[in-house]
Amino acid sequence: LLNNMVIGVSTGYTVTQELVGVGYRANANGSLLELSLGYSHDIVMQIPKELSLQTETVKGKNPTITLSGNDKELLGQVAAKIRSLRSPEPYKGKGIRFQNEILRRKAGKSASKK
Repeated sequence: LLNNMVIGVSTGYTVTQELVGVGYRANANGSLLELSLGYSHDIVMQIPKELSLQTETVKGKNPTITLSGNDKELLGQVAAKIRSLRSPEPYKGKGIRFQNEILRRKAGKSASKK
């Protein structure tokens, strides 16, 4: 824990998440994170003031959320809470995933043979 504090103060920690799915969007307004994840309503999350938040939307790529801060534990908790809003599903891979995360994909139902 002490080593994590020292590294956090000297270099800091960053977590990047990407939103995979048609119509999934993320907007940052100060410390508010607005997520559109395919539900009937938008989700608004208050990010702690110890963390900095950036969102990036590039045409042709998935929207990304970048969290950075000094506290590794708080950063991990907030990132896990964001991911839990729409965790990646194993068939199409849609959802919120960490960047460079490898998901185990499953094969869907196959057509029956006659």
